[in-house]
Amino acid sequence: MKIAFQMDPITDVDINADSSFRIAEEAQARGHSLFFYGPDQLAYQEGRITARGHDMTVQRVAGTPAELGPRREVDLSDFDVVWLRQDPPFDMHYITSTHLLDRLKGQALVVNDPFWVRNYPEKLLVLDFPELTPPTTVARDLDTIKAFKEKHGDIILKPLYGNGGAGVFRLDANDRNLTSLHELFTGFSREPLIVQKFLPDVSNGDKRVILVDGEPVGAINRVPAAGETRSNMHVGGRPEKISLSDRDREICAAIGPLLREKGQVFVGIDVIGDYLTEINVTSPTGIQELERFDGVNIAEKIWQAIEAKL
Repeated sequence: MKIAFQMDPITDVDINADSSFRIAEEAQARGHSLFFYGPDQLAYQEGRITARGHDMTVQRVAGTPAELGPRREVDLSDFDVVWLRQDPPFDMHYITSTHLLDRLKGQALVVNDPFWVRNYPEKLLVLDFPELTPPTTVARDLDTIKAFKEKHGDIILKPLYGNGGAGVFRLDANDRNLTSLHELFTGFSREPLIVQKFLPDVSNGDKRVILVDGEPVGAINRVPAAGETRSNMHVGGRPEKISLSDRDREICAAIGPLLREKGQVFVGIDVIGDYLTEINVTSPTGIQELERFDGVNIAEKIWQAIEAKL
């Protein structure tokens, strides 16, 4: 098959941690040809969805994760699979790319389905499952957020469309910085904020559960660094081996059918204690850590699910 990857620069990835690299590596091992382009090189040209990029051969060599051919323009309808894998921020640039990729429907399989990536950003899809989540409010209005904090005392405040733990703040019952943080966020962005009741269980880790076509295939535990509330690996969280709990399976059983129905093949959910906090559909991570801990080829499972759809 011909596979295209829309992602951040392949030359900058960590070969031992990046999920996009691992997915590409497995595709190559299965005999598929690879093409790489950045989201800035995606275009609509008189009815065609095109991209300027490079034929690619990936290799597990630190500092040189891929060999790239000469830059060329391709028609993405000529490909079997197009991967939507650039990282957020989930801004208008990102949203526009989903609109363009959506025009490939019936010509190429886009993973994850861009229509539902656009309509199910990670911190909003969880609102469909209030019985699984901690108390949550999405608002830009300061009085609404203050009322939530007054009710719950200890809260987590974060930008609605952020990623990787950036801009995440814990405000305990004695904290006096909410108004200043609200001024800071609203001063440079028109996005709402999301606030959730703080879950003390995060000290034991924030579990990342990987689902493939709606089915859980394993989990890793991400433990915050000393003095940190955030457990994201981008900000120093330590991955640990962990098994799926009965509660994890209950959560997956509740959300899995919807993910499968909406073409979300590779998804990573975040679970703290008994609560679902995020459903990551844009560019989830965790494959390589899970493969090392469990000795299971998760990338193979992803490609088996994709190949079954073609």
